[in-house]
Amino acid sequence: MKMKNILIIGGSYFAGRILVEELLQKKNYNIYVYNRGNMPLNRGDVTELVGDRDDEQRIKKVIPDRDWDALIDFCAYAPEQIEKMIRAVPGNIRHYIFISTTTVNENVLNLPIKEDAQKLSAIQPELGQYADYGYNKWLSECKLEEKCVQNGIPYTSLRPAIIFGEYNYAPRETYFFDLIRDNKRIFLPDNELALFSFVWVVDLARIIEQCIGNGKVFNQAFNVAGEELVSYKRLMEVFEEICEKKIKTSKMSIALINKKGIPLPFPLDSHLVYSGRKIEKVLDFEYTPFVAAMKKTYEYYQLVQQS
Repeated sequence: MKMKNILIIGGSYFAGRILVEELLQKKNYNIYVYNRGNMPLNRGDVTELVGDRDDEQRIKKVIPDRDWDALIDFCAYAPEQIEKMIRAVPGNIRHYIFISTTTVNENVLNLPIKEDAQKLSAIQPELGQYADYGYNKWLSECKLEEKCVQNGIPYTSLRPAIIFGEYNYAPRETYFFDLIRDNKRIFLPDNELALFSFVWVVDLARIIEQCIGNGKVFNQAFNVAGEELVSYKRLMEVFEEICEKKIKTSKMSIALINKKGIPLPFPLDSHLVYSGRKIEKVLDFEYTPFVAAMKKTYEYYQLVQQS
């Protein structure tokens, strides 16, 4: 079996780290990871290349000249970063897979939001420090298409919904796990209508792996989101099931939650609902049920707590 050369930009934190572990199980990939080296993988079966993605000379110097079966980019947050990578990476890029986000979409009322929904046309000042995140990701997708078409490189944009799972550094599910561990009360919005789409990080990694060199996904964008819609109330039901304990909860007005600065990780009164059916059909992929995936996540959390 011919080994495939895979270049991962990022790759040592959350989703990228899971992807590396998934690919290594297949044993037919030569994996190269390029990042700033702040969290080394320290694995003998991965070639770790240290450098800043914004430094074109460093990219040319450090990354070897290979036929890259796929370049998988986890950490492009601006269009010029895509352009620099295409211009500077030595060798041939046979497939550029960009990990984008569902937040490239306008918050439309036609739910679930599909791939062809209206995209952001400006930054979102109401999001504070994240005001330009979604808009710049969308501009990056546009630059990816432009430069890949110019250079004859097949590309794929993957737009995950809310990602959860092992190695998650964002205080999402762990926010609740910590409160449950400490037997503390969880305050929830009294509006039960907000619904969210999630994707388990392992499902995301498996989808990326199935996309590598797959002509069915060339030159397209895909949402990556499980079908189950989850509210705060449903989250508590799932947590009670997987933690096997009664959770103390109280409802609170959104105004009071905001006033008290309670850091609930998801929107309080607006939906984040996306359709992940397109990639599911193209790859004949089946998302892991939410409860089963969250159970695996909680088991990992417990292992970390014990270490």
